[in-house]
Amino acid sequence: MGNPRAIPVEPLPMIPPLPGWIVSAPAETCEAAAFRSGAALAHLSQATAAGDVPLALWRDRLALAAAERCAVLAGRREGQGALRDALHLTGPGDDPGPAGRLLRQWSRAAARPISVAHLAAALRGTGPDRIALCLDAAGPTPVDRAGQVVEAVLTDSPREETTALILADAVLATSLGWTHLLPLLALRVTSRDLRLRGDDLRLACHRALVSAVAQALPLAGDLARAAARLRAVAPGLRAKAAGRAVELFLSRDALAPATLDFMSDRAARRLCDRLVALGAVRELTGRATFRLYGV
Repeated sequence: MGNPRAIPVEPLPMIPPLPGWIVSAPAETCEAAAFRSGAALAHLSQATAAGDVPLALWRDRLALAAAERCAVLAGRREGQGALRDALHLTGPGDDPGPAGRLLRQWSRAAARPISVAHLAAALRGTGPDRIALCLDAAGPTPVDRAGQVVEAVLTDSPREETTALILADAVLATSLGWTHLLPLLALRVTSRDLRLRGDDLRLACHRALVSAVAQALPLAGDLARAAARLRAVAPGLRAKAAGRAVELFLSRDALAPATLDFMSDRAARRLCDRLVALGAVRELTGRATFRLYGV
């Protein structure tokens, strides 16, 4: 393979963090909290609109974080590594178990444009009529609508936290004119928040949204810089179909070499090792076998 050469990357502008007043200002009323969450969402939209952020990868990485949070809410102990293993190391058509199904729900929900049919496929067991009703939620702000969905779903099905939060984030996205679900609310709500109702739940959702944006923005910046480095090394890769592999890395949180099924197994492993040596991709597990790779 030889010694990897340093790959120059044009410096990218840093994605500005949330202004301090949004993060730290008191929000003791729904009105004050709604103002802060609205400002946070406006900042998020503007800061990530330049085109540097690999949006599909960002959504999938946030889906992993949301799945980890939902595992905690459900009383499970799987961290991100265990969730990745459960989903990505399960054979095609095999059941990935509760942890893998949880991550698969979030990843599928975030992967394609929001529609009733797509969400019904991601949330098996939730009927299209119920999903359509949730997507039509009304309220003074997008976060209020998301809170209404959380309350409605959990009132009928108290143990369906994941379904409630996926639908809430879908409502939030459609209310903002986004085509895809961006996991946000699920990143920061607590089990105590989900037991609240009415204005108390609305206030908790506004607060959680501000914290979630503060978490999502630095990740967007990190992924923008990592994606730039991966794109910079791509022209020098000799493997056939390397460009197709690069595009997959720019859209998925984690990949097993076997996922690159348009290449031979040996070529896929060599490509992954080469990208690691170039500093363009990371090996995510720390293991010598059953490895997973990601930007």
